Amino acid sequence: MGQDYAIRATAENALLKAFVARTTDLCEAARKSHNTYPTATAALGRLLTAAALQGMNLKGDDTLTLRVVGDGPLGQLVAVSRADGRVKGYVSEPQVHLPLRPDGKLDVGGAVGKGMLYLTKDLGLKEPYTGSVPLVTGEIAEDLTNYFAVSEQTPTAVALGVMVDVDNSVKGAGGILVQLMPGVPEELISRLETNLAGLPQVSSFFAEGHTPEELARQLFQGFEYRILASQPLEFTCDCSKEKLEGILISLGAEELAYLSEEQGGAEVRCHYCNQTYRFSREDLGRLIQGIRQQQ
Repeated sequence: MGQDYAIRATAENALLKAFVARTTDLCEAARKSHNTYPTATAALGRLLTAAALQGMNLKGDDTLTLRVVGDGPLGQLVAVSRADGRVKGYVSEPQVHLPLRPDGKLDVGGAVGKGMLYLTKDLGLKEPYTGSVPLVTGEIAEDLTNYFAVSEQTPTAVALGVMVDVDNSVKGAGGILVQLMPGVPEELISRLETNLAGLPQVSSFFAEGHTPEELARQLFQGFEYRILASQPLEFTCDCSKEKLEGILISLGAEELAYLSEEQGGAEVRCHYCNQTYRFSREDLGRLIQGIRQQQ
């Protein structure tokens, strides 16, 4: 498979479970859509990858939303994933690029700052479930590891990476999420930690053309494991002109009438994909009529 995809695997009679994803094209599509600068590209790409990994746990019309709200220059970051591998997201301030860290890496933590991580699962029940934790580093992977430990009491290791090329495009991106089920022997944990420490950087690994299966093989070296599922991934939005009409309707008939008279129409931009929808004077007239009929 040449395009982006995620795999789900288990090892040692399902005592260990892992999700591995290549998200290079997905992150590049997000960069193009939002015209992000390198640090913003890396931050948004990591969050999109994290959402894509967890999307492997969803079913049907379930959705998972990750939201990072920090006091750094990036503002808010949001990523939403679905069971079918569709992922969308945005960053409030896409044109952010900070000087590199002393180790030569993009300073995602500095761009995110201090704040909160929110994880919302909408499983079609009455109310979506939302958990939250303070950000630990703002580097996304460590913050998610902390979220699982604190909110879900599940020992988890998360690795996320986005490599930005000299032309600002995404050269390689992907991630790993490994979880320990209750009752894992210490000996297995120790072996897994050794394997994790020996893994290559995920962004470099996928930039070199490797696959999620190859990374899973290194992760579970010396373990009995099997790959259970594979899911194509894509950065895509489900917005439409009809869906965005709701935003205009919420303004009320009076405000719409003003926009119609003063501007001859209105424009609404989707946060998730940056697409702009134009509503003509006739469109606004139809919406105004609908509002007044309901009153």
